[in-house]
Amino acid sequence: MRIRIITGLERFHLSDIRRLLLGTIVTVGFVVLLVQCFGIPSFYWSPPPVKVSVIDLTNSNVTQVSVMNYINLSDDEEFVKRDLGRENAVVISKEKVEFNVSVIGRPNISLRKTKMVVESSESDPTSVLVRGKDSRKGDVLSIRRHKRRGAAVSISQMNSLLIQSLSSFKSPKPRWSSARDSEMLSVRSEIEKASVLHDTLGLSASLYRNISKFQRSYDLMERKLKVYVYKEGEKPIFHTSIPRGIYASEGWFMKLMESNKKFTVRDPRKAHLFYIPISIKALRSSLGQDFQTPRSLADHLKEYVDLIAGKYKFWNRTGGADHFLVACHDWGNKLTKKTMRNSVRALCNSNVAQGFRIGSDTALPVTYIRSAESPLEYLGGKAPSERKILAFFAGSMHGYLRPILVKLWENKEPDMKIFGPMPRHPESKKQYREYMKSSRYCICARGYEVHTPRVVEAIMNECVPVIIADNYVPPFFEVLNWEEFAVFVEEKDIPNLRNILLSIPEERYIGMQARVKAVQQHFLWHKKAVKLDLFHMILHSIWYSRVHRIKTR
Repeated sequence: MRIRIITGLERFHLSDIRRLLLGTIVTVGFVVLLVQCFGIPSFYWSPPPVKVSVIDLTNSNVTQVSVMNYINLSDDEEFVKRDLGRENAVVISKEKVEFNVSVIGRPNISLRKTKMVVESSESDPTSVLVRGKDSRKGDVLSIRRHKRRGAAVSISQMNSLLIQSLSSFKSPKPRWSSARDSEMLSVRSEIEKASVLHDTLGLSASLYRNISKFQRSYDLMERKLKVYVYKEGEKPIFHTSIPRGIYASEGWFMKLMESNKKFTVRDPRKAHLFYIPISIKALRSSLGQDFQTPRSLADHLKEYVDLIAGKYKFWNRTGGADHFLVACHDWGNKLTKKTMRNSVRALCNSNVAQGFRIGSDTALPVTYIRSAESPLEYLGGKAPSERKILAFFAGSMHGYLRPILVKLWENKEPDMKIFGPMPRHPESKKQYREYMKSSRYCICARGYEVHTPRVVEAIMNECVPVIIADNYVPPFFEVLNWEEFAVFVEEKDIPNLRNILLSIPEERYIGMQARVKAVQQHFLWHKKAVKLDLFHMILHSIWYSRVHRIKTR
């Protein structure tokens, strides 16, 4: 009996050991597989900053750096924090890297050496090499083109995409019919049948894709459009306008929309459109450290949508297709692209390569308002004959593009006034305005994202905008003919910038500058909204999108 007991115990222990070994082998194998796929995560340890400098592009042994298709880190689900106390710091896989010039890389890249330079490869012009000065052979980080992004979308290609979207893209079919849908369909028919106008009421026909259709659409909007503004939502994220700063557009629109008595209705059954009065800027800054990733902020927006969908029937009827929001924060596109995928989104970050939908979304102008009491301060500029400077730019070295612009053109030609950041005192601000008012062309180079307030600043100072931001869809693109009053230069053509501007005939420039003055009325905020101003143009873009996308049962 004793021998049988010992044997049973021995068998019991051996089976336990077998199971333990098998479990250990499986666990180790799984961990190895994770490391192979995703790298070793680092949540608490941060390596020392990596100093990166730009090699002189005039050196004949170095190929010019190509920036056309570098990745923008904000495309990734990874949280990218730019405000690190250093102007050009970025985050790569949660590791701080300090750049003298911003170089855009993929997450999960390990930088081993602390002394590095940036250069381009003659054998592979599609990559930028970050090479350690004292590194051993092979210790090189190659930041290559992100093939998934492909080539930049030109302004002519955007024109084609707009035409295609208006004829093919429709909203989801509503769950039940509405009298408002029938009214919108009737409006669309009237716009399409708009007769050619001989009296354009002071508008310059060359500014618009089709002046007759625009004027007909605008008049119908003023006569028929009704908007319901949701009352739900707590301040400051909802119902709090911020009319100053770089994100002022969403604040001014909210203020004027909520106080408007012509377009708004109290009975949501009478509304053609439903406005979600949220400030993405306030959402970004008001929730504390626990809500500092795009995913957590997007979840907060979804909770609000779930609230109104549960309380009202209107969101569920169309899947949100007759709802809209206005967002100027950089993260506006990212936070709304899932929850509000069927809705009309008016976005400052109108990057067609990051999910901005031409013909469905509308491009919102970035307006940097310094005084809410005087939004039209310093309006106007010199006549073309008095503008002696060919091109002007000054600004912080945000993003990858501006450092290259400044590197190539600062102090290179007397008629090219290209600078980095100017001092923040009244005299410098006055000089900045004087440069804009005295320049023929004002360079509007992208920063961290494609949008910049310099486009509207140029128009306000009657300076022809030169937009250098691949994949950027300019404001009111569905109605304005931007190529008649602005110049578009691809990022890869920055080295040829001066020649491009000098090649524009004098007669062409004078015509463009006159059209800048004519289009100016569409880019101005007024404390009390006036016909054809910025408030009405934003509302018209949203109306225009809904009219052309509506679908009935």
